[in-house]
Amino acid sequence: MAIIKGFLQMTGSIKGVSFYSVRGSDKVIMRTKGGASKDKIANSPKFEGLRKQQKEWSGCTKFGSVARHAFGGLNRIADYNLSPVLYGIGKNLMKLDNELETGKRSLKLSVYRPALEGFNFNRNYPFNTVLRVAPRCELHRERLEVSVQVPRINTDIDLLNIQRLPFFRILLAIGTVSDLVYNPVIDNYEPLVFNLHGVSETLTGEWHSTQTILDEHIMTVKMPEDEAKQLTNNVTVLVSMAVEFGNVGFTGQPVEVKYAGCGKVLCSR
Repeated sequence: MAIIKGFLQMTGSIKGVSFYSVRGSDKVIMRTKGGASKDKIANSPKFEGLRKQQKEWSGCTKFGSVARHAFGGLNRIADYNLSPVLYGIGKNLMKLDNELETGKRSLKLSVYRPALEGFNFNRNYPFNTVLRVAPRCELHRERLEVSVQVPRINTDIDLLNIQRLPFFRILLAIGTVSDLVYNPVIDNYEPLVFNLHGVSETLTGEWHSTQTILDEHIMTVKMPEDEAKQLTNNVTVLVSMAVEFGNVGFTGQPVEVKYAGCGKVLCSR
């Protein structure tokens, strides 16, 4: 893989060479095509180790996809591609399984729940640099309910409004991720608790002026009772918070501005 610098800015393919860009980078990446055929990778004994790694990687990608759902949609304001980072976290969690052989190792976030705590959705301006007060999270895991105390916000000093937009709001989400195990019957990874795998509830706060003082307040969000009854130790509960900025829309009402804001996982238990 090579990175193109200078005047050449293009995407696509030319004679076995692919050019593409990724979100969060202004560079164009060049990659040559080729390698072993799909049939050889699927059947040759030489690629048995690779096939095992690919099987585990499929579990990691499932983990990353479900984690995004558990963020309650707050990851939409991310300024980089979260998926590869989440896949990598999943792979590290899978390495904690010392009992099963490679290709069949479990991916259990419940073994190390803090793995996602503090996970930022933004790199350029992380959550703590934009919202300069410290929300206090109180999670009632057994009933899948969270209350977050948001301190008094003086927007002149406690809110970094990079784009100088007129409105902002706070969002809170609670979601769940089940541990994943390899099932030889389907030759794939599946969650131990299907009904709590990648589900979430989100509370969207009201719009406020970015030139105001917002009093201390408490935000509470809860998942349905029937889901709380299915909670086991194989399920990890995630609490995410985001600050989203808005502008005046066509009707004169505030509307969100794409990618304007920040978010992170407040706690993972």
